[in-house]
Amino acid sequence: MKRRKFVSGAAFGVATTATVAACGQQSSSQSTASGPAVQVDESRSVEWRLASSYTPSLDTVYGGSEAFVERVSELTDGRFEITISAAGELVPGLEVLDAVQQGTVQAGHTNSYYYRGKNEALAFDTAVPFGLNYRQQTAWLYEGGGLELIHELLSDFNIISFPGGNSGTQMGGWWKREISTPADLQGINMRIPGLGGVVMERLGVNVQNLAGGEIFQALQLGTIDAAEWVGPYDDEKLGLYQAASIYYYPGWWEPASQYSFYFNLDAWNDLPSNYQQALRTAAAEAHADIMARYDARNPSALASLLDQGVELKRFSNEIMEAARTASFELYEELAAADASYNKIYAAWQEFRENSNRWFATSELGFSDFSVNS
Repeated sequence: MKRRKFVSGAAFGVATTATVAACGQQSSSQSTASGPAVQVDESRSVEWRLASSYTPSLDTVYGGSEAFVERVSELTDGRFEITISAAGELVPGLEVLDAVQQGTVQAGHTNSYYYRGKNEALAFDTAVPFGLNYRQQTAWLYEGGGLELIHELLSDFNIISFPGGNSGTQMGGWWKREISTPADLQGINMRIPGLGGVVMERLGVNVQNLAGGEIFQALQLGTIDAAEWVGPYDDEKLGLYQAASIYYYPGWWEPASQYSFYFNLDAWNDLPSNYQQALRTAAAEAHADIMARYDARNPSALASLLDQGVELKRFSNEIMEAARTASFELYEELAAADASYNKIYAAWQEFRENSNRWFATSELGFSDFSVNS
């Protein structure tokens, strides 16, 4: 099935801006090639494999990968073909970085925070608690120097990456009972990965790491008391509302969860420049396209969940404040222990503070009246 309706309306503006920035981006990783310039055949045929961390059931994200490879083919008149392997077909979904690093595949579509065990700073390429929203994350990477920092970080793994989609601000998950204060979190068994899980542990939660397909049964059997996934569209498809009826918001641990396209650096450097540009352009279009899909599908999915008896609740300010304090205490500890982490954290924090002042003035000034009146 064709998936070529990439960007229209507002999404087109985002993709165009991102594409221009991406095509002009000079990665520090690209400067690693040594020796004289090599003449390359810009019309040669290339075949790559891409390993995804996702399955076709996640049609928002996996569909974005399909659109990406189709667009690369179009931009190169069919001379650059990429074959996608879903999670588990070629490599496990959480081993995409290793597969790209080792050259098992030339490309991957994944979340960098899955690999924070290799380097904690990788989380900044995806999402950190109380971090940047989708627009801020995109601006930091393309215009605020963030992508150069991420490229420098990933060059240690023989990888170059580009933003490849976003879920936007996620939900706070499914809960079997109401929580009002930080004390109510004590002893809760919750499925939550990443830095959000670390913060929850500091607030007294027993954190569980479960694959998406295991969440429903664990909730239903009472093995866990709460679980987060993504947002209304994806959550409804998993049937989580049938196992826990209280739906909290917002997902402060993922104010914007970014997906990334990984490319093996050796394979990247071997490409002619027009093929590199095709990858950057297709990734930037997919980045806008996936976010547009979520923004279009989540509203009706939320309405459907509410019609089925789901109880929507906002985390209390007391819980949010405790979580924010624990989050930034964690960042400061990580920064004090690792100079490379501190380099990214300091730049990210400066951008965040400046961006939040602007968003609080313009965006929130408008939405407070328009959305809530």
